[in-house]
Amino acid sequence: MRFQLLGPLALADGPDVVVLQPSKPVILLAALLLHANSTVSAEYLQRAVWGEDQPATARAALQTCVLRLRRLFTKHGVTGTSIEAVPGGYRITAGPPTLDLLGFRDQVRRATALAGDPEAELYTLKDALSLWQGSLLANVRSDVLHRDEVPRLSEERLRAVERVCDLLLGLGRCGEALVDLWTATRVYPGHERFHEQLIEALYRTGRQSQALAEYRRVKGFLLDELGVDPSPSLRQLELSILRGEDLGACGGSGAGGSRGAEETRGAAGVRGAAGAVGALEPAPATLDPGSTPPATLDPGSTPQGVQGVVVPLPAPAPVVGPVPAVPHFTGREAEAAAMAARLTAPPPPDAGGQRPLTVLVSGAPGIGKSALAQHVAHLVRDSFPAGRLLVRMTRADGHPRTADEVAAEVAAALGSGRAGERALLVLDDVVDADQVRPLLTSPDLAVVVTSRMGLGGLIATHGGWVHRLTAFTEAESYALLLAALGTERVEAEPRAARHLASLCGHFPAALRILTARLLTRPGLRLGDAVEWLGDDPLARLTLTDSPDHSVSGLFDRALGRLDPRLSEAFLRIGSGPPELLGGTGSTGGPEGAVRKGSHPPVPEDVLEQLADAGLLEDGPPGPYRIHDLLRAHLRRTVRIRNRRTEKV
Repeated sequence: MRFQLLGPLALADGPDVVVLQPSKPVILLAALLLHANSTVSAEYLQRAVWGEDQPATARAALQTCVLRLRRLFTKHGVTGTSIEAVPGGYRITAGPPTLDLLGFRDQVRRATALAGDPEAELYTLKDALSLWQGSLLANVRSDVLHRDEVPRLSEERLRAVERVCDLLLGLGRCGEALVDLWTATRVYPGHERFHEQLIEALYRTGRQSQALAEYRRVKGFLLDELGVDPSPSLRQLELSILRGEDLGACGGSGAGGSRGAEETRGAAGVRGAAGAVGALEPAPATLDPGSTPPATLDPGSTPQGVQGVVVPLPAPAPVVGPVPAVPHFTGREAEAAAMAARLTAPPPPDAGGQRPLTVLVSGAPGIGKSALAQHVAHLVRDSFPAGRLLVRMTRADGHPRTADEVAAEVAAALGSGRAGERALLVLDDVVDADQVRPLLTSPDLAVVVTSRMGLGGLIATHGGWVHRLTAFTEAESYALLLAALGTERVEAEPRAARHLASLCGHFPAALRILTARLLTRPGLRLGDAVEWLGDDPLARLTLTDSPDHSVSGLFDRALGRLDPRLSEAFLRIGSGPPELLGGTGSTGGPEGAVRKGSHPPVPEDVLEQLADAGLLEDGPPGPYRIHDLLRAHLRRTVRIRNRRTEKV
């Protein structure tokens, strides 16, 4: 059993994750785990649980919370970890295998020790960052912890992200660094080191004009929002670019990578978007699990030096890295079992020791392809001693990565000296078969491909199995809500829970976004959420602190990948009558009466291409149909475009 702090507070047992529901014992658990292996004073724990206005019975109530927490441990089978009552307070023991925060810090220490081997340091840091699973302590309702602890932990992660980008620049992998840096600079517009790295990466990849435009953008932000000039290192980098100078060795040196100036600035803080300052002073020394803790630690008495809350940066998506666990994975039992059996089956007697290499998981954007592939990779981990790697096959802008660059990075990640041992690759979001074929040459590699495309040509030339995913069943949707929101909350309002799942169209991506929003509103009744979501599902199925996580954004990106002519045809189909799909009806139903025959028919080859792209599903009714949410999005897109045209 493992405690997860780097995201919503949760208990994990292998691939199974239980997010704890907000309560006072959960606040107590978070406060203890944040200072694992140290004595935390009862006074600080009371402040964490009840705030500054504590009830007169707070000490007795704290003891009750401890008892409830111990019962929670028993309920979930937590062994090897206990809460001890010690003079002055309480202490919980944990180590890197049982607490992700300690695991993260341990991996960061290991990475530091590998400073002479940039590739190994990079891989270790990416492994450490993969432990971050979302917004810190989203289900822990404690102003004290969010004020005093979350900014400090976020800063630890920011330092690791900075170092990863430095290493990528140092290794000449500037294009890869750009993926993380575009995100980082937008989430932290006042963090000048990220901007410096981004500008350097753009310049080194031959994009001088974009590098200068980015400098002007951040300069304008700093002047308009904060009233300050860019740092000396940023100004020096701009001057070097204007002169067309060679920046010298990548990352950590040269005009664009001067760490000294940045670290000097860092001691004074990072300037945030709203003018808040998040101190960059080193976090308190981490105690090793076996060391002797101080007699009593009162975290609340330690000056934090933080005047604003740092919003956690979403976990970076490494191009090639360990396969992350999938929280709350539910459903797809038949598909998961079949995939696991096929990946671990012995070779046929007449195959000369060769195994079929490919399992293809296809379907619409947001249907859960990546989650299923990653879940299966964890189920079969014992069969692949050489490792399991997640390989992202598209760039942040949706363009495919070349087979050659992917093959080189996979070879570097797998290393050498493990001949005869099997490895598993999860090639995520493949755009076409040519990306995959060069990776299907080794008998020691098993490959799971996820793609919106059907990739029939790949299956025709290389064989394998295909799993085409559709929306969840009602039972699977309900199971996901139970796993994510907790049995108590869902079973208190089962009818409302089922209605919410129906409003989401039983679409996995929509359900994930909905549960994330409900977890941040633990006091919202599911019945009230039905009315709230039903008013405008497309607008509400988005995460306000992470706009990229939205159903509309997901569909827009999918449409953006299409040939413009296909995109126009799809908009016409989605906003027109059902007979355009070759049937007499469709889920979602037409908006407004349209006389049959008033629309020209859509050529069959266009429908086939859209189905192959995962945007049309097999009927009934008719040969094809469009998912409710996607149809609603297409109609809204057409309405918005028509209004803009009318204004012109």
